[in-house]
Amino acid sequence: MNWETLRARLAELAASREAEGALTPEAEAALLDERARALSRPPTPEVAPGTLREVVRFRAAGQTYALESRFVLEVVRNVDVVPLPGAPPTLRGLTLLHGEVLPVVELAPLFGHPPMDSSGPVLVLGTNRPELGVRTEEVHEVTQVSSQDLLPAPAGPTGELVFAADKAGTLMLEGEALLGDSRLVFDLSDEGVV
Repeated sequence: MNWETLRARLAELAASREAEGALTPEAEAALLDERARALSRPPTPEVAPGTLREVVRFRAAGQTYALESRFVLEVVRNVDVVPLPGAPPTLRGLTLLHGEVLPVVELAPLFGHPPMDSSGPVLVLGTNRPELGVRTEEVHEVTQVSSQDLLPAPAGPTGELVFAADKAGTLMLEGEALLGDSRLVFDLSDEGVV
């Protein structure tokens, strides 16, 4: 085996591979723009026919909702929520959860309804850590929903928060849109709630 010939061949292959992947600055900018547009599109949940989703069903302000269980970290039955003067209607108040301050929100104002007066359990939502508490009247069950049983989202002020409904009128919430909704992001610094 001739090592010099082998090294020369490898160098030749590496050079040809680099030449194949080289883009002009214009082509590179166009490719990056295309990728940026694809990444900036709002997420739409894929609902393949016959797929099942595990959801948590709950009731808030007289409406039944369902949210994929992967966004629900826990259900806190007895929680003290401290209201904040001058807070927006969506912010019910703050609570301490495992030593961390957690904003507790109300869904009803997001859908054009007045806030509810009841003080039921709080769904703690997040992807990796608790990000948001949602005040509910009651938590019904954890169940599975087939994509074949889902109807298009009803028209109304739901925006991207609701991606579908079932035949019983349960609104299927999109967890990522809920956690990323600017109306539910609050500055909890010493300066106050923004």
